[in-house]
Amino acid sequence: MNRFVLSAVAALGFAAPAFAGSELLIIANGDGGSVQRLTDGQSLRRITSDLRDRDITASIAIRTDTEGMWDAFLRFSRALDRTTDDVAIVLTGKFVTTHTGTYLMPANVQRSLTLSDVLAEGFPVDAVYAVAAEYQGRALVVAGEETKDLRLAPGLKAWLPLQDIPHGVSVAYGNADAASHFANQLGKRVSTDQMAAARRAGLKFSGYVPPSLAVFAPIEGDIPTVVEEDTGFSDADNAAWDTAIKTDTEAAYETYLRAYPSGAKAQEARQRLTAIRAEPFYREKQIEADLALDREARREIQRDLSVLGYNTRGVDGIFGPGTRGAVKSWQDVNDYRVSGYLNADQISRLDGQAERRRAALEEEARIRQARLERRDRAYWADTGARGDEQGFRDYLKEYPDGIFAEVALGQLEEIEADRREKAASLDRSQWERARHLDTVESYRVYLQEMPDGAFVEEARARVDRLNRNAGNAAIQQKARAEENSLGLNAAARRLAEVRLQQLGLKPGVVDGRFDEASRRAIRRYQDARNLRVSGYLDQATVVRLMADTILR
Repeated sequence: MNRFVLSAVAALGFAAPAFAGSELLIIANGDGGSVQRLTDGQSLRRITSDLRDRDITASIAIRTDTEGMWDAFLRFSRALDRTTDDVAIVLTGKFVTTHTGTYLMPANVQRSLTLSDVLAEGFPVDAVYAVAAEYQGRALVVAGEETKDLRLAPGLKAWLPLQDIPHGVSVAYGNADAASHFANQLGKRVSTDQMAAARRAGLKFSGYVPPSLAVFAPIEGDIPTVVEEDTGFSDADNAAWDTAIKTDTEAAYETYLRAYPSGAKAQEARQRLTAIRAEPFYREKQIEADLALDREARREIQRDLSVLGYNTRGVDGIFGPGTRGAVKSWQDVNDYRVSGYLNADQISRLDGQAERRRAALEEEARIRQARLERRDRAYWADTGARGDEQGFRDYLKEYPDGIFAEVALGQLEEIEADRREKAASLDRSQWERARHLDTVESYRVYLQEMPDGAFVEEARARVDRLNRNAGNAAIQQKARAEENSLGLNAAARRLAEVRLQQLGLKPGVVDGRFDEASRRAIRRYQDARNLRVSGYLDQATVVRLMADTILR
């Protein structure tokens, strides 16, 4: 069964022979001219109908947004079957590369993009690679770039890097026009070599580059019955191939081809030679591939590297440039050949190191938290334990997330409520107005108009707190965006709260909603472990807090 993905400025004119049991995904995000070029002017209804007549199930999204890209891709990927013959994936549009990976932008993308825009709105190319990697030797990814009318913040690049293409995946790349032309021809022409067709369209290749690639080949008429014939290949030929494949080196395949240039496996030998020569660490890459690491095993490796201080740029089970760079750094420190690929012994050693480091980090955190709690309790004894308003305020100013913060806040609320009852009508109305606006200016107005009012101390405390928070606004906004980029769902958030609760950090109700109690618990956790204290989950906090919870 063939499966074909066409993403971004894409759609095809399908005056082609039928594809047996094919499934098609189209996400068209380009301008009107590109869509016209690819569809030959046919309507979406007509294309869908024609495909259905040819036994092709199509999922089509034209000029779609972020949600539309993900919806179409997920419907497609969930329908995939490991027995599928071929996979062809065409991405065309605006690509933006960050330090975490490369993203295809939606049709309604802004002209000026920040990192937060890209992470929130882009569709990750790594997701496509993850699918293609399941079909080694039978996967073709086509990327056509558009860069016009795009202004990027520092650190962002409008290009598609070609490192870390999955083993056995062919990538054809070029400008959007060349990719659009090839995509159109892919649906129309009968071709047994898509590589030649792509090159004719003006595309170049990277990754797995065999002499020819017959993915997504159309089938016309009845499937012929296969009749075994005497090929004339000798037992010596078969034995020579067995030796070559077991050795699996450049020299072994060259030896086979010298002896049998037209042998039974000559074509496969040439393909393997091409792959080996294109990858300097072919042997190491193949050893890792043979381990057949699933998504969870890859996440565990990323967690281990992160705990040891190597930045994988995410714990997502996809080995992109960040993970490969982290593996290389770890290998260098541990006197291994620096290839970026792991074998079973290295994975075992890495896991052992990470477990020891986790234990050491938790012990350090326990000691630090105990020290912080001793200071916290001592300060409470000198301030809040006195039971007066000033003592509560002094404690909260020094320990806004302290052990007794909830107690102090509760006592102050009672004091304020009692004062409100006793305050004169004018004083009370002025204070309620200030509290409703809850701004520095509103409290200053109250202090000017009611210098002897019942709520003077509370007003001064609120001014001080708002001024301090104003200085942290930009930091909080950045931290919030970083947490959002992690994509934690409600179940993951609940598990985070459970872990905080188990540690005695009082996250409040465990419901997957991060309220002020949850934020305070996260800040307490971060402070005790000498992490950046923001009250929001970042990658470092996730690795420490949820390595054995959310991500297992």
